[in-house]
Amino acid sequence: MEDLYKILGVKQDATLAEIRRAYRNKVKELHPDKSGTHKTSAEFAKVVQAYRVLSDAKSREVFDSSYNVNPIFKKANDSSFDYRQWLLNRNDQESRAKLIIFDLMHDREDDAVAEFKRMNTEHADFSLKRWFTRENFMDYGFILSEELVWRGEYYDAFLLLEQIILMERSYNYFRLFFPEVIAFTKNILRTKLDGVINDELALDAWERALDLEFGPRDDAFFLQKMAQAYKRIGDDATSLICMEESRKILQNVK
Repeated sequence: MEDLYKILGVKQDATLAEIRRAYRNKVKELHPDKSGTHKTSAEFAKVVQAYRVLSDAKSREVFDSSYNVNPIFKKANDSSFDYRQWLLNRNDQESRAKLIIFDLMHDREDDAVAEFKRMNTEHADFSLKRWFTRENFMDYGFILSEELVWRGEYYDAFLLLEQIILMERSYNYFRLFFPEVIAFTKNILRTKLDGVINDELALDAWERALDLEFGPRDDAFFLQKMAQAYKRIGDDATSLICMEESRKILQNVK
């Protein structure tokens, strides 16, 4: 039995976020568009299998037991410098952004989400992408958006995914995980907003989604949802406009 942690290049005490990030990086390394070489399918299959096992709590526990991984394996404590406390003591936006990601990657997802929401609420110009490279922002941002969705913070998750989509579209190369981002974003817009968050926020998300140009069928769907929301808040005129625009789009879809 091979060491699945070694295949992904993570420690035995790796968090789920660290495992996800390592998997993404490994797949990027194996992709011919990135590496310039054609790796064997067997090597790629090992990475996929390692991720499938280690990203599932039950299967990971079975592997740890079979491979004699200590279930109470803990990270070594470095008492010489507390990086998190250092970040906590600083109030500049770069430090707070790095604190969010530090917590996200160190089993403090609740703290990461809380700080992200606080910074967005108190600082209108706050943006994670300002402090990270394109690939790091995509990885960290996507993981954070998943955490937001799991906590029912759908509007904030969409706004974060919107930033990832706009950033990715500004580049003309290598978007291996981009379809995953698009699918996740569409699922939020289609199933997580209507009747879950207030109509004003839902309308803002659907209007922003139209600018992202997902496609005519998606646009027609968003317009129908907007029509229903406008009707609920008493704006019948705008509701009719949205419904008519939706009909026009669908008429032109073959």
